[in-house]
Amino acid sequence: MDISTVRFEKPEELNFILGQSHFIKTVEDLHEALVQSSPSLKFGIAFCESSGPRLVRWSGNDQELIDLAVKNAHAIGAGHAFVVLLKDGFPINVLNAIKALPEVCTVYCATANPVEVVVGQTEQGRGILGVIDGGSPLGVEDENDIGERKAMLRRFGYKL
Repeated sequence: MDISTVRFEKPEELNFILGQSHFIKTVEDLHEALVQSSPSLKFGIAFCESSGPRLVRWSGNDQELIDLAVKNAHAIGAGHAFVVLLKDGFPINVLNAIKALPEVCTVYCATANPVEVVVGQTEQGRGILGVIDGGSPLGVEDENDIGERKAMLRRFGYKL
């Protein structure tokens, strides 16, 4: 097996979700779950079909995000992998709806961080082995850092 990494390409401000599913209806079910989560959410979806014509299937409500999702899914090239790019919303707002879909097997990451996808390739095809999400810790938070973390969560509206 050959192991390589694929850098996920996106603007810094966008969030995305990378996961694996098992059925072609993933594209439509992801679309429905996202549309129902927020009327202002913009998104693009891409899904790597792993049998039959083996196409990158896509959907969404923002063409730029759709194009970027397709580009990344195609670069990763792993069977049954899906990519969801988000604008005007956060993964925390849609993650449970996505994980609740019967065909979703796993979520590798949900982040705005720079990500490298670790891919294994054999004669049969490609699979995601894992992800490198952001950077390694530089230290341990102190009392000031705790205060900043709590303030940020309140600015975002996640805590009262």
